[in-house]
Amino acid sequence: MPKITQISPLLEPNFIKPIAITYEIQGTIKKWEAVISHDAVSILLYNSTRDSFVLVKQFRVPILNANKKDGYTYELCAGIIDKEISNKEIAREEVLEECGYDIPLGSITKVTSYYTSVGISGASQTLYYAEINDSMIINEGGGLPEENIEVIYLSLKDAKEFMFNESYQKTPGLIMAFYWFFDTKMKTI
Repeated sequence: MPKITQISPLLEPNFIKPIAITYEIQGTIKKWEAVISHDAVSILLYNSTRDSFVLVKQFRVPILNANKKDGYTYELCAGIIDKEISNKEIAREEVLEECGYDIPLGSITKVTSYYTSVGISGASQTLYYAEINDSMIINEGGGLPEENIEVIYLSLKDAKEFMFNESYQKTPGLIMAFYWFFDTKMKTI
């Protein structure tokens, strides 16, 4: 089982920037600690061959640090917006890297955008959807070596129970995406 061996101040961050914000509201000057971070994309993948959602199970050190079980979370395939290409293209690249599917750009549909970590960073995340099948698999996925990602297939019949089973550490974006799917897509599949 993973364990934390040291925690120290972050002096030269690569992906986030801790800041102090001074602001005025209703005539009072206040301060807030925040983090500047990248916006991101995520994508709900429905595999019609397997009648399953394709998720990633990923090791997240902050979850381990928060004393939450083993630090592994169940998530949508996702990635930060750090390239000069469209958000949809970033989502497509993340699907190939993390899940091993080569999907046509035209089959990716935007669902919505929302804000995450609103108390600390207020980063925006854009949610996409794509229906895929096993013929699109070109590699085993797994992400970059430092990401520690496992591709997970969650059957549609088990997904509603999974949403509320607190023994699985998961993100609110995943739960919201499932709600969207069951409300809009189940009528067409």
